[in-house]
Amino acid sequence: MNMHRLARRELLVALCFLAPSLAGFSVFYLIPFGQSVLISFQDRLGGGSMTLSNYKELLLSSSFQQAASNTFWFTLISVPIVVTVSLAVALLLNRRVYLRNWLRTAYVLPLVVPVASIVMVWQILFDWNGAFNLVLGYFGMDRIDWMKSDWAGFVIIMIYVWKNMGYNIVLFLAGLQNIPEQYYEIADLEGAGPWRRLFGITLTYLTPTTFLVVLMSVLNSFKVFRETYLVAGAYPHDRIYMMQHYMNNMFLSLDIQKLSAGAVLMAVSILVLVAVLFRTERIFRSFME
Repeated sequence: MNMHRLARRELLVALCFLAPSLAGFSVFYLIPFGQSVLISFQDRLGGGSMTLSNYKELLLSSSFQQAASNTFWFTLISVPIVVTVSLAVALLLNRRVYLRNWLRTAYVLPLVVPVASIVMVWQILFDWNGAFNLVLGYFGMDRIDWMKSDWAGFVIIMIYVWKNMGYNIVLFLAGLQNIPEQYYEIADLEGAGPWRRLFGITLTYLTPTTFLVVLMSVLNSFKVFRETYLVAGAYPHDRIYMMQHYMNNMFLSLDIQKLSAGAVLMAVSILVLVAVLFRTERIFRSFME
């Protein structure tokens, strides 16, 4: 009886500590999202009849299809790149290399530098009169209008990788340092090669960390709007016209119903993707066990 009373008391204390966060989350996220879901089914603001016409018009819109396709391909390409590069750098920094501590600090710097400063650097590099075009001209090659051509997609991927790899490196380094050194010593005694150690020990025990890094990278890929907007403006090249651009333009035109419908579809897509990742991670863990 005393144990049940103690458990209820601890639960009450925990709820008291969580109450401010839950209230803030409800006021600023949960309730507005619920309102957006309701608006997405209305034929006009402030009420009206319930309809699916907003979703039908949205799915038939060529600009929405372009934005959804670009966002899908950006996530599909950029996430594996940033995870692979972050893992490779983390494996390097986990060794005893020259200036290791300075290198760790350098890779974390993009996390604390304001986005506007980051974009200014990339603008200097990829502007029509920027550094890369200066190098091309030095070798007698024609200039490239990077942000108004198909190269714009690669530029945004580079910005995304450079901006987000620092946080992933920190997570991978934490995971690497939690792997017992005895496993590697036993592998050396058994004559295991570097690839066998990498796949049999390192990547196996990094599975939870890798899953977290992939999850965070996917979520961050949907938030690349700030960098793209500052580099290329509200109406960028078709290659980098993302879902955030579409919803921002719908907001500027006060088409709140389509904006809400787009936000709902985007949220559902993210939830489905996260559910698939969780399911994949559980299947992989059960297979490894």
